[in-house]
Amino acid sequence: MRLAVVGASGRMGRAVVALATASGMEIVCAIGTTDVGRDAGELAGIGPIGTCVVDGLEAVEHARADVVIDFSAPSATLALAAIAPAAGTAIVSGTTGLGEDARSALDRASKRVAVLWEPNMSAGVHVLQRLVAQAVAALPDWDVEIVETHHRAKLDAPSGTALRLFEAVQGVRPAARMVHGRQGKPGPRGSDEIGMHALRGGDVIGDHVVHLVGGSERIELAHRATSRNVFAHGALRAARWIAGRPPGPYALDDVLRVRT
Repeated sequence: MRLAVVGASGRMGRAVVALATASGMEIVCAIGTTDVGRDAGELAGIGPIGTCVVDGLEAVEHARADVVIDFSAPSATLALAAIAPAAGTAIVSGTTGLGEDARSALDRASKRVAVLWEPNMSAGVHVLQRLVAQAVAALPDWDVEIVETHHRAKLDAPSGTALRLFEAVQGVRPAARMVHGRQGKPGPRGSDEIGMHALRGGDVIGDHVVHLVGGSERIELAHRATSRNVFAHGALRAARWIAGRPPGPYALDDVLRVRT
C-alpha cells in the first residue's frame, strides 16, 4: 500500500510512519510544518526510508497514494478534503477539534472518495461508547458525568473522544445537555445535565471516565491509553480496510464491524 501522511512531523504522524513502515507499507509522501527536509523515517526513529518531510498539501496530488492518513490541524484537514479527492486518494483522518466547515468538507469529499474520520482511532474507545449507551439506557434516572485527561500541550477541550461519549449518552437521552464544569452557586444538579470536565497536565496520552451515579451506588466506565501507538494502529487498520472502497463516509465501527 502506498501511504501519504499529513502531520508527519507530529507525535502521531511519527508513530504512523514507524508502524506503517514496519508493516510493509510504503510512505510515499510525508507532510509537516516542522522538520521540513528531514527523512520521515529518521524523524520517526526508524532510520531513513527515502521520503523527506515537505511543507505543502499539494504534494498529495502527485504522490499517487492509495490512502492519506491525517493527524494534523483543522485548517489542514479542511484543505486536504479538497486536494485528496482530486488525486483519487482515500482519506483516514484522526484530527480533532474540527469545525462545521471541515466536517462539511469531508462530507463533500466522501462523494468522490472513501473518507473515514474519527477523533479517536482506538478500538477500545469504540467499545466504551457502546457500553456507555447500554448503561445509560439501563439506568435512565442515574446522573452522568464525563471526565477526560490529556497532556498539557493538547489544544482542544473537551477532547473529541469526550464529545463522542456525550453523543453516546445523548443518543439514549435526547434532552441531555452539556455543562462545562461548575463554579459559584449553580444550584442543584438538573436531571438533564451531563457534566463535562477537562483535565490537562504532564504527558497523559488520554484518559476518559464516564461516571454513572445513582442512589448509594455508582459505576465508572473508563478507558486509558498508555501509548500513542494504539491510535496509530487503529488508523493503519482503517487505512488497510478503506483502500479500494467506493466513495462514501465510513466510521471505525465499519472497520471493526460493530453494530448496534
